[in-house]
Amino acid sequence: MQLTPAMERFILHWGEMGARWGVNRSVAQTHALLYLSPKPLNAEEIADTLVLARSNVSTSLRELQSFGLIKITHVEVGDRRDYFEAIKDVQEMFNLVVEGRRRREIDPTLTLLRDLSIEADADSVTDPEVKKRITDMLEFLEVMIHWYDQLRRLPNSTLMQLVKLGDTVIRLLPSFNK
Repeated sequence: MQLTPAMERFILHWGEMGARWGVNRSVAQTHALLYLSPKPLNAEEIADTLVLARSNVSTSLRELQSFGLIKITHVEVGDRRDYFEAIKDVQEMFNLVVEGRRRREIDPTLTLLRDLSIEADADSVTDPEVKKRITDMLEFLEVMIHWYDQLRRLPNSTLMQLVKLGDTVIRLLPSFNK
């Protein structure tokens, strides 16, 4: 596959951003290529285009599949190779990433904070200020997760309408106008 300068810049940037978000650069670049590609690509095409080792591409593809960001497809009868394509809907992609991060990062933190809150309430040695900070963190995360869960139940079109209201909604809040 021949990359245009715009495609190259996007793929390089996506790789850099992925590294900042804790995702391997090759994984992020593979995702970017598949997202931009107008057709499904096989592993060899990906490796050749990105100048990556085939083993690196295979590892990247497995990781992207585990995130749900790409899927396997077949393009021709008789061609036994797997071809890969990325989820193209940006909102669906965003939701998958957020859900994955929630499972890996937020949910375990909530579990820990709930356990710590119970433990701290039961002991007499934990400083009351420490107990309060744990409780404050727990309550904040629970409120934010509840809000997130409500938003996730909205149809995508309704959610986008809500997000686009942006400043209008904020201006309606009494604390904003002070």
